[in-house]
Amino acid sequence: MKKIIAFIVALVLLVPAYADAANKALEKARNKELKTKLKEYKKGKWEILGSRTLEFSLAKHYDRLNELGDDGHEVEGISTRTKSKNTGKQMAINNAAITYAQEAGSSLQGRVVADMNANGADPAGEFDNFYAAYERLVEKEIRNELEPSYSIIRTNPDGSFEIRSYFIVAESAAAKARQRALESAMKDSELAQKHADKIAGFVKESFQE
Repeated sequence: MKKIIAFIVALVLLVPAYADAANKALEKARNKELKTKLKEYKKGKWEILGSRTLEFSLAKHYDRLNELGDDGHEVEGISTRTKSKNTGKQMAINNAAITYAQEAGSSLQGRVVADMNANGADPAGEFDNFYAAYERLVEKEIRNELEPSYSIIRTNPDGSFEIRSYFIVAESAAAKARQRALESAMKDSELAQKHADKIAGFVKESFQE
């Protein structure tokens, strides 16, 4: 009995040490990633768009992703050639929402097609209008879930600006946004309504899995 108690005590004492080692390893990996990204940006002649430094903005970005853990992921929006910084930043926001919506739509389509084919059906073409409506509605819904993180800018040879804006999305909130989009898209698709439960299940899953 004494040996068991001694083992449990030793185990309890070791847990904080393992946790501390894991945290240090994570911090080291994050710092390495931060330095690599800074080097990449500086080589590409990117500058921060805003009053903060690039180093601070990146560190805060990674802190937020670390805070959210598996629930958080990054979304990038790009504007390649504008004469106005404000216009470019708005275009980057629009691009981020469109990019997310297209990824969500492609993921849903892939899962529906795979499931239908597995059951001996060929849904090619039958769901096209539904997919298009779903993507359009996801784009609308996800805008409220895009958490602005930082934007970088560089000047093109012709004097126009190229901007990349980065956002963080919490998957738990994004799943609800996709569900709202699905409910609206299904209203105009009888075929989707017939498979409502299965499609709803696909939408609830993270499309990045």
